[in-house]
Amino acid sequence: MTKKSKELLWGFVFGILFGFLLHKGGVTSYDVIVGQLLLTDFTVIKIILTAVITGMLGIHLMRHLGWLQFSVKPGSWGKNAVGGLIFGVGFALLGYCPGTIAGAIGGGQLDALISGLAGIILGSWLFALVYPRVRSGILMKGDFGDLTLPKLFKVNEWVVIIPFAALLSLVLYLIERAGL
Repeated sequence: MTKKSKELLWGFVFGILFGFLLHKGGVTSYDVIVGQLLLTDFTVIKIILTAVITGMLGIHLMRHLGWLQFSVKPGSWGKNAVGGLIFGVGFALLGYCPGTIAGAIGGGQLDALISGLAGIILGSWLFALVYPRVRSGILMKGDFGDLTLPKLFKVNEWVVIIPFAALLSLVLYLIERAGL
């Protein structure tokens, strides 16, 4: 098995596990997602914060141990705005994000299979059609390259990661303590 095949296999395994955990956490339920959007059910934000903390610490630890390599892709305010709008419109129309669509499909929810999968395919196709026209225009507005907080502050990545993980953990604790 090639290195690339192993990476894809691990990605597939972790994707299945992540989808399973999303489903078990309840965030593949339309009602839970709408509750988050209405600020009446904070299950989604708690799952997101937990995933960000775990992923941030895990990925950087594996990188530090030499188990994996990754590179930061260049970014821009234009890419963030366009991506956020596409994500937000899809989220508002359907009540799912791409990750929760996959988890809901795995859980047998037909609305995710029919509308969600169709939305992902249609949205990807439309973006592929317009990409050649926008890649050097709006997508490059406010280009900041591969800048990260550790690069910006000229510090070791752990000087940013540990306090950020602690801050997110505190936010998670306060949300839970408030009973939200």
